[in-house]
Amino acid sequence: MQSPDTAVADRFQLIEVPRGNGVASFADDVRAGLGAPSKRLPSKYLYDRVGSALFDAIMHLPEYYLSNAETEILRESGWEIVRVLDEPMDFIELGSGSAVKTRLLIAEALRVQGQLRYSPIDISIEALRASSLALVEAFPGLSVRAYAGDYFDVLASRALDFDRRMLAMYMGSNIGNYEPAQARRLLKLLAAALRPGDGLLLGTDLKKDRAILEAAYDDPVGVTAAFNKNLLERINQELGAGFDVRNFTHVAFYDEARGSVDSFLEARRACEVDLGSLGMRVAFAEGERIHTESSYKFSDRDVAELGAASGFRLTSTWHDRAHRFSVHLLVRA
Repeated sequence: MQSPDTAVADRFQLIEVPRGNGVASFADDVRAGLGAPSKRLPSKYLYDRVGSALFDAIMHLPEYYLSNAETEILRESGWEIVRVLDEPMDFIELGSGSAVKTRLLIAEALRVQGQLRYSPIDISIEALRASSLALVEAFPGLSVRAYAGDYFDVLASRALDFDRRMLAMYMGSNIGNYEPAQARRLLKLLAAALRPGDGLLLGTDLKKDRAILEAAYDDPVGVTAAFNKNLLERINQELGAGFDVRNFTHVAFYDEARGSVDSFLEARRACEVDLGSLGMRVAFAEGERIHTESSYKFSDRDVAELGAASGFRLTSTWHDRAHRFSVHLLVRA
């Protein structure tokens, strides 16, 4: 008889997808981003081990309504979501994180069909392994085939392997962290990896009052500021740079014309920073900013247009009671 630990291990597989040709590394992106006239760093690097823990704390802040609103939708409509494709399915998720909200859909799917394979994709191997093992231990009918790598690399590699109808998930309004052209490119790659009739469950934050949006990205306790500044700590630790994090302040504001909350790290005073192993120094003027994240907000019409441009058609939409957030089912055309 197998021990429980062996049974859990047998239901978990981790596949590492190598970085594609031409895909920049962390060092490459830091060099290019801080060497540019308008300094910027990709938001995906915010989520190292410390950053992921800080983001988990952000999700519990009263100002950060996104997580609670999306969870409300999944709790109240999960039974409908997992039945809407009307046949047994498996799950793919981009950016699993701790998979807290995903558990609601996994539990509902297992009630319907008994067995389920879940395929999370995440750039952090540590986070992926931890969340996957916790899931297979919690759900006896679940198996996990996890993919470690950049979303674009994993989808372009055609490493995804599945037999049943698929429901892909991209939650938390994370699609809003991409510039519009990048968002379309990502969803087109996902559409190419799926088959006609497969689904995409997409969580999006709705456009709303500026004060509500800006408070969600600049909380009074300072957790969001710590999350943003941790990116500089990561550069110090991994690249041997010399950032004095105390010299930078977190700034976030809503650009209504673009429909985006933009986050920056702003230099309090002029300084010059040694970037360690990159072999370069970068000068900052007082008030100069590093763009670290854009969080685009959507209307339901925006989502329908994004889906249509990427190979999907919008079939269903759910909102939380306060109409702050939306979850959409798009079907691969």
